[in-house]
This record gives sequence, structure tokens and C-alpha cells, in this order.
Amino acid sequence: MHIGKRKGKTTPVTEHTRSEITEILRRVRKIELRTRGLVRESFGGEYHSCFKGEGIDFEDFREYQPGDEVRAIDWNVTARMGHPFVKKFTEEREMTVFVCVDISASGNYGSHGPSKRELMAEVAALLTFSALQNKDKVGLLLFTDEVELYLPPKKGIGHALRLIREILLFEPEGHRTSLAAPVDLLKNAVRKRSLVFLLSDFLFEDDLASELRIVNRKHDLVAIQVSDPAELTIPSVGRVRLEDPETGRQVEVNTSNPRVRRAYQKEAEAWQEGIDSEFKRLGIDKISLRTNEEYLPALHGFFKRRERTEVA
Repeated sequence: MHIGKRKGKTTPVTEHTRSEITEILRRVRKIELRTRGLVRESFGGEYHSCFKGEGIDFEDFREYQPGDEVRAIDWNVTARMGHPFVKKFTEEREMTVFVCVDISASGNYGSHGPSKRELMAEVAALLTFSALQNKDKVGLLLFTDEVELYLPPKKGIGHALRLIREILLFEPEGHRTSLAAPVDLLKNAVRKRSLVFLLSDFLFEDDLASELRIVNRKHDLVAIQVSDPAELTIPSVGRVRLEDPETGRQVEVNTSNPRVRRAYQKEAEAWQEGIDSEFKRLGIDKISLRTNEEYLPALHGFFKRRERTEVA
């Protein structure tokens, strides 16, 4: 695991690498401008309403006003002053937020423009800037079948831009997906209760129900599944060779056969229903995003549902 740094030696800066750096900065800047604009317009307020800090701090006394809670009256001060005074509190809102992103090989796929990883980077940026506007600290955890990079929670625009850059460009050592390592870190190493956003396509074979339940009890866990429509249906394009990007295993498929396409779709739908029902059974909030769809409606819907739940 890399803790806040990369392994490897420094490479000389050539004209080619300068061009790559320019393109990287352009992509990061584009995501920053879009997501910071969205935070200013709506998401900052929605985030503030949905996710609460832990407790309140006493600030001062003030005179009782009609509508104040009678339970808030401080009877000692009231007796000294001769008329009612209430305690004034301020909410301790600052939270620690972790953005945990799956950067396994399957995330590089995208049949309709952005790859799953690119979409995860933009959504992670939106959540990060919302958290920073709320004066929360944000940490990053990148994982495959191991924890690839861990950046401790911090504040500041420079830290946020680094998070975006790492999500987009970090080159992992692993290719497969497993939640075991990140779940273990969140369960045992992150001691303070935190808000955890877990972004992945959830293409893994782990049975981690009990561990995820523990993480959800210790922290406030929100799962964000990013998928591509081509993973759920296959077009009729004749014989093709499909490859699993995480294992390299290949299989030849005759997509012209309608029975093959129906069987594939049925299996994919059953898998998705299993994922959805498992998170529901565990009581973990889940958001579903697609690379071919605008992600804002799904996030708005989640924030509204979450706010109603908090009020209730």
C-alpha cells in the first residue's frame, strides 16, 4: 500500500511527458470547474442538509424568545437575571469523509464516452468539493484487490485537486477487485466515525456481508455503483471474443444467436438484482450510476431521500 506517495523512480521530463502533463491538468481542471459549479448551485446545500456532524457545543446564553424550547431554559441564570434565559448551542458539523474508489482493470471500460473510472473521478470530485465547502476533511482510498493508495484526510483545494488526479491516473499494481482490504482498513484502522463513499462497479466474488455490516455500523457508509450499459446487454454483431479485463480470460461468443443474448441478459439482470438486494438487506444506502446517463438526477434523488430519512 502506498501511504500518500508513489513507488518507482523519477522519469526525465521530455516533450512527450510535458504534453501528457498538460492533458492531465486539462482533464483535472475540467472536472474541477464542472463539479465546483454544481456544488455552488445545489449540491453544497444538499450535502449540508443530509450529513450531520456529531453533536453540539455550548456557545452562550440568550434571552428566552416565544417559540423556544422550555427544556432549553437555564434556571440558574434565569433566577439570577430575573427573567428567562436559554442556552445557545452551535452544531459541531465537521466530519471526516473518505472517498474509496475501485481502480481495478474493469473500471477502464466505457462503451459510451467516459469510462467507469472517469465517471467515478467526477462523482468523487463533486463529493469532495461538497465536503470541503462544509469544512469537512476528506481522505482518499484507492483499491483493487489490495489498498493501492491511502491519503489521510485533509482540507484545501490543493488536496482536492490531488485526489482527482490520483483517481484518474494512479497506476495500480493489482488488476482484480476485492473489498477485503479496504473494508479491513475502514473497520480497524480508521478509528473516528466517518462518512464513507464507496465507488465501484462491484464486479467481485467476495462474500463480505458481515464485514460490510460492521463498517456500516462503525461509519456512515454509502455505496455508489458505476456500471456500463454494455455490461448488461450485448448487441448482435456476429462472433466476437470477449475478455475479462481483470483475469485476462477470453471466451468466443456468437452474439447473432438470440438465445445467447437472452441468456447473457438474464444472467446479468439476476446478478444486478442480487447486488441490489444484498445492500438493501445490509441496510446500506446505494446509488446506481451509468456511464451513458447523466449522474445528477440519481444523486439529487439520493440526497432528497436521505434528507427525508434524516428529518423522519
